[in-house]
Amino acid sequence: MKKTIYFITSNKGKALEAKAKFSTFSIDVVQKNLGYPEIQADNLEDVAFFGAEEVQKRFNHSFFLEDAGLFIDALNGFPGVYSAYVYYTIGCSGILKLLKSLDYNKRKACFKSVIAFAEPNKKPLIFTGECKGIISEKILGDQGFGFDPIFIPDGEVKTFAQMETEEKNRFSHRGKSLEKLVNSFK
Repeated sequence: MKKTIYFITSNKGKALEAKAKFSTFSIDVVQKNLGYPEIQADNLEDVAFFGAEEVQKRFNHSFFLEDAGLFIDALNGFPGVYSAYVYYTIGCSGILKLLKSLDYNKRKACFKSVIAFAEPNKKPLIFTGECKGIISEKILGDQGFGFDPIFIPDGEVKTFAQMETEEKNRFSHRGKSLEKLVNSFK
């Protein structure tokens, strides 16, 4: 019998990545768009943990949620915890404008993912994943979502948006945090 775990997200792309990661287990990932408050905090762990505790108050099932951010070295970690807001206000092109005078080797960045997994009446567990890379000089690819078209993982020549889900999951911050969550069920 398959176990069901809910992924609390409105992002279909994130849900597809999670379903792909869990596909070899007897676990069915079901996307559930419940919405939850995101506190203003200095780190993604606090945002995810708070969100999970808020969802637990009104949802009595096993679930996980994920918060992610793009941390750009030359911008002192910006947009970081504000990545979603920055994406929806200035987008990929806005980030490229902020970095346009920088050489390719000074465009280092890190994508970070934090998953909070919760079961009824238990304290949420945190799983993190990181992917280091660089910001491209132009928007490339049409796969994925968010800042995927401008992020190239270390050792690669393609942006996340130029990769299929399975390939992206091998490198990505979310793939790594999902892998840790999956391994916790073994």
